[in-house]
Amino acid sequence: MDKKPLYRKINTRTWGVRRNDLVARYRDQRNTKTASRSEAMRSSMHPGKQYGRDYTPLFRFLLSRVGGQWDSIFSEAVARLDQSAPVFWMVAIDEEDRQEIVRLGESSYFSGLYVDEQNRLQMVNPNLKAQDMTPRCECCTHTFNGVVFGQTESFGPRKLPGVGAEDSPA
Repeated sequence: MDKKPLYRKINTRTWGVRRNDLVARYRDQRNTKTASRSEAMRSSMHPGKQYGRDYTPLFRFLLSRVGGQWDSIFSEAVARLDQSAPVFWMVAIDEEDRQEIVRLGESSYFSGLYVDEQNRLQMVNPNLKAQDMTPRCECCTHTFNGVVFGQTESFGPRKLPGVGAEDSPA
């Protein structure tokens, strides 16, 4: 039985999906006489870039395997991924790379993981909970290990400008 991949492909061709704006600088250099003679100009503009990958299933997979043998976890994860680099966004191999909280995305936070001396996957701080965290802003939905935090508790009820203005005394 084949297991599902640990990433999702997102449609990046639709209107409004922003990728890297720095790519646009390349268009000023192409279609010139010197560029048409250059071998480098005939290759891909950005061969290493891959857009439209969501690795949330990988992060949940790693969190569910805390306490397990790292070699088996890593080999299973790599077999179900398109590349091995996203594993190390969350897992620190060296002690100086350990972080309690890892930000992966605009407002998605996950517990930092590391490999201990017995070659087991461990959380840097297993006592962290979503209730203990405060969001950076009111407008975004923040998550910690997939649990939403800071919706309206710390900021109070949300108010829209102009709504309820007729109730206020003049």
